[in-house]
Amino acid sequence: MRVAVTGSSGLIGTALCASLESDGHTVIRLVRRPAVNPGEATWDPTSGDVDLEALQGVNAIVHLAGAGVGDHRWSDEYKEEIRSSRVLGTTTISSAAAALDPKPEVLVCGSAIGFYGDRGDEKLTEQSSKGTGFLSDVVADWEAAADPARHAGIRVVNARTGLVVSEAGGAWERMIKLFKAGVGGRLGSGKQVWSFISLDDEVAALRFLIDNNSLSGPVNLTAPNPVTNSEATKSLARALRRPAALPVPAFALKVALGEFSTEVLGSSRVLPQRLTEAGFEWSAPTMDQALAQIL
Repeated sequence: MRVAVTGSSGLIGTALCASLESDGHTVIRLVRRPAVNPGEATWDPTSGDVDLEALQGVNAIVHLAGAGVGDHRWSDEYKEEIRSSRVLGTTTISSAAAALDPKPEVLVCGSAIGFYGDRGDEKLTEQSSKGTGFLSDVVADWEAAADPARHAGIRVVNARTGLVVSEAGGAWERMIKLFKAGVGGRLGSGKQVWSFISLDDEVAALRFLIDNNSLSGPVNLTAPNPVTNSEATKSLARALRRPAALPVPAFALKVALGEFSTEVLGSSRVLPQRLTEAGFEWSAPTMDQALAQIL
């Protein structure tokens, strides 16, 4: 199988490409510079240019590129970068998929559980309505940007990913460093629900979406047992044998993170209904198991 991947140098993309190649699949990495290796193809999400010749014969495209949501304080300029990197990038890659002949069988587009917004303890599935707030609006536009591929008859899956548990990047990398230093603790009240997924399960789920012809549209990529922030930090403290005695007050997060603090303090109990119904099996369905995989 030939699979093209954007965002191949990111946390999830790196792991996905390694997994595919270890099983003998051919991976074409889409890069935003002149291609220098046989397994690369150049694309520019801003101009809309894609090297279609290099993508000829691909069976699937996995689109993971986008500016990191938690990488910077949310200034107006960075919020626009978050939005444009997702909407323009998805429009570009989905239009390229539609232009290929033959067309790929599937386009798996990265998405996020931020679609649901801050919903407290409400159980959220793929049938739940859109939430409110900046990220909810971004995700809605992000997913709609894949319409060119949909209209061309390509199966499109929007992989709404939760918090990826990994020591190699993302929010968990920062938390693990703090706990190892003995200065970890809950964030805010600790009552907010965090819907997570291990990196191993994230990769396995993406590959499941590539292979499973019955799945299209939004699919939640989260473990089946979400936890509160307080429960997550206690699990991390146990795994590292470190204390979790230094909670970070909500006001301090607001000062440090600005508007992004609403996402850290927000609560969303997202359940992977469609993956469960399709028969996907998690290697780490609980937080303790997810942490055991990386620690």
